[in-house]
Amino acid sequence: MLEIRNVNKSYGERAVLQDVSFTVGRGRMTGFVGGNGAGKTTTMRIILGVLSADAGTVSLDGAPLTAADRRRFGYMPEERGLYPKMRVHEQLVYLARLHGFAPAAAKRNATALLEQLGLGERGNDTVESLSLGNQQRAQIAAALVHEPEVLVLDEPFSGLDPMAVDVVLGVLQSHAASGAPVLFSSHQLDIVERLCDDLVIIADGRIRANDSTDALRKQHGSSRYEILLGGGEGGTGDAGWLREVAGVSVIDFDGGYALFEAGDEARAAVLERAVASGQLASFGPHEPSLAQVFREVIR
Repeated sequence: MLEIRNVNKSYGERAVLQDVSFTVGRGRMTGFVGGNGAGKTTTMRIILGVLSADAGTVSLDGAPLTAADRRRFGYMPEERGLYPKMRVHEQLVYLARLHGFAPAAAKRNATALLEQLGLGERGNDTVESLSLGNQQRAQIAAALVHEPEVLVLDEPFSGLDPMAVDVVLGVLQSHAASGAPVLFSSHQLDIVERLCDDLVIIADGRIRANDSTDALRKQHGSSRYEILLGGGEGGTGDAGWLREVAGVSVIDFDGGYALFEAGDEARAAVLERAVASGQLASFGPHEPSLAQVFREVIR
């Protein structure tokens, strides 16, 4: 398990990170989300040892990280860092060799990753000749070619088309399934929703939420309900009467559909009236999307 505990970082009088704490479990995909300048990249650079923290610790399986530990990490920075005039396959082999792989194993890993990422036919092309999306895939391959025990990716889906996203998702899920902790940042919350087991939300250098995606949805949807009224013989459904029920706060409304907040007593009153109307089509708790959870947490 990768653990970040009470990490602080300031530049002069500007506090960039304030008591940042969270964990990335083995075999877990952890999404790290926040707006521009929230502190994601700074946190990742501290994990990798590129930056030093003013206070706090980063540990792996309970032991403080060492330089040797970090050599077993795979890191993809937001800025592309490959040699533009070097051939893609040659570059991956070179990176694997730097991590101690024998020539045959380095070539085998490079070839397999390029195939998995849909770049099998582009191995002899230079990095600069690739499209931006393919350069992104090559950068991901570079982070994986040495079979890292921990994976830290900064905006890995940037510039990828939907098909490429699916390919990369499969590769990352396979890596997590091998037992590696995987931490990735992304502005694309729809992708985070599809991929991550856990979610860490950061804003203004502070962790605002940190839990499994299922737990966060339950926390932020516990008092919210959805109701749908059908028309029947009386015409189209109309849930406008919800605003008349004491203790109900309507969040979204569209004719026969409504999303509302209510305590147990008010919820029971709504259900009773809906059943009596003879128009009830569906009624149940609302499970928010991760995008909705994110907006709630940072506002």
